[in-house]
Amino acid sequence: MCSEEIREIIELGLELKRKYYSGEKRVELLKDLSFVILFEKPSTRTRVSFELAVVQLGGYPIILYSHELQLARGETVADTARVLSRYVDGIIARVRKHEFLVELARHSSVPVVNALSDREHPVQALGDLMTIRERFGRLEGLTLAFVGDGRSNVSSSLLLAAPMVGLNVRVAAPRPLWPSKEYVEFARRMCESFNCTIELTEDPKEGVRDANIVYTDVWVSMGFEEEGAWRRKVLQPYQVNRELLQLASKDHIFMHCLPAVRGEEVTDEVIDGSSSVVWEQAENRLHVQKGLLAYMYRNYDRAGKR
Repeated sequence: MCSEEIREIIELGLELKRKYYSGEKRVELLKDLSFVILFEKPSTRTRVSFELAVVQLGGYPIILYSHELQLARGETVADTARVLSRYVDGIIARVRKHEFLVELARHSSVPVVNALSDREHPVQALGDLMTIRERFGRLEGLTLAFVGDGRSNVSSSLLLAAPMVGLNVRVAAPRPLWPSKEYVEFARRMCESFNCTIELTEDPKEGVRDANIVYTDVWVSMGFEEEGAWRRKVLQPYQVNRELLQLASKDHIFMHCLPAVRGEEVTDEVIDGSSSVVWEQAENRLHVQKGLLAYMYRNYDRAGKR
């Protein structure tokens, strides 16, 4: 996805949100198209927002959990992709391993949307950028400070997307949890093209200082439970609390992709505070995903999908 596509999806999401609040809740841009929404992991926001996104665009969603499919009895991902492609116009998948998603896309003849993998969470990043654009009226020149687990799928996706719209990014994390080299190198290349910066630091205070956006995520994501005790120990200094936020820009906003573990990565005072936009952020998943699907399917040829 390029910079222009990200911007177009965000603006389309904002337009669809305006229509929604003006009473036009159903805009049939996906009229009569059907989608499988496949889950390997539990979900609240992804499940509800994608199902409603498809419905509000005039499509038909089919929710499936992997244990309900023949995948649970050994059918290959490739064969599953081939079969589903014959039934539906798109597959939206929230998976445990990124390799599953890659295999699914390789053998599918219809578009596959990454609704989350262990490596990346691109639809979350799109919703985040839409929220920032909505709050500040712009993206260029702002500074986003991500505090905590710099290797999380959310942090990685922000590194992929934020520099492409001119956002400066700082990651404040213990060195063992700094983002992987490939994401940092990509972000630096994008910064050269889009006139922004990326910084890594072990000091949360330096990370947050004068930042416009302060972002955190859970310390122990699904799949990392065995590292839980170690993560909670090394990440303790990275809690986003009132004292830390005092270092941010006066007009800062606080973001969290949710679910939050209150009292660990963030205090109640912050997540429920006046600078928090986490509920708008969660809602915007619905609208930006409508923008994404509308953008993807605007020239869709059902007959040519095979």
